[in-house]
Amino acid sequence: MYETIQFIHSYWAYLVLIVLIVAAANAIVGFASNKEYGATNFRIALFTLIVSHLQLLIGIILYFTTPYFKMFSEVGMGGVMKDPILRLYNVEHPIIMILAIVFITIGYSKHKKKLTSKPKFKTLAIFYTLALILVLSRIPWNAWL
Repeated sequence: MYETIQFIHSYWAYLVLIVLIVAAANAIVGFASNKEYGATNFRIALFTLIVSHLQLLIGIILYFTTPYFKMFSEVGMGGVMKDPILRLYNVEHPIIMILAIVFITIGYSKHKKKLTSKPKFKTLAIFYTLALILVLSRIPWNAWL
């Protein structure tokens, strides 16, 4: 079961990253060029929200089924924090990714309350770009590439 969930989580992450890049770029371009916010922009923002939340659910399942999780009971929190690999997979990656999804959720929720295009794009640009930076900072690149 662990291998299947890890496979899904790893390959779904490519989709999340691509969609988040597209959404952040779309928001930045829309804000900078004073475009009118339309249905396509709404769909991009919504699809980013949905894809990232699905990744979170997959990640939570993976977190509790991974062999890395068992290391908390074997070496304790101090041992996990001393090992860079265990710290990345058990602490840094989950916390930063949850924070990124919080930014995506806040950005999506706040942009819906704006009445004109410029503030909508600005809100999405800020929160989705922050989320993208966080995601890029904690992807386990050695496992990806």
